[in-house]
Amino acid sequence: MRSASTLAVAVLAALAGPAVAQQKQAMPGMDMDEVTSDQPYHPGLGELMTAFVQPRHTKLGLAGMAQNWAYAAYELGELRETFADVGKLVLKHGGLDIPQAIDATVKPPMDALGAAIRAKDKPAFAKAYGDLTAACNACHRSADHAMIVIQVPSVGQTTFPDQDFNAPK
Repeated sequence: MRSASTLAVAVLAALAGPAVAQQKQAMPGMDMDEVTSDQPYHPGLGELMTAFVQPRHTKLGLAGMAQNWAYAAYELGELRETFADVGKLVLKHGGLDIPQAIDATVKPPMDALGAAIRAKDKPAFAKAYGDLTAACNACHRSADHAMIVIQVPSVGQTTFPDQDFNAPK
């Protein structure tokens, strides 16, 4: 399974050619060539958390609330993979050892989530998900970012209005 960041780069690269061609066609007479840096992109911890971790956390919670266990299992796998990527890309944040912080804070509740998903146990899922959310906030506090507060998502206020989290019928 490819990592989330590798997959994102591959998708963007695949779409770049058709997107540029479409822009040139849609805007005749305009020079749409881009000048890009040859420097590699190294996203910071904030970008990785907001772009990759937070959406997976949200989708995992919504899937579990809907008792869509197959999708919850998928999102948990993706979240584990994303945290593994974060730990490889950002080794330290201030004085915080990121791989060690991930292992100490979010691994135990993710293990409990895995057990709850396999058992299709909604109350156990809710507890483990709450523990995961609390672990995220504890990590933010330890990194001197207490102003970043993650919460259990509300079903009615999803940030993914184009996705149905209920299991297919």
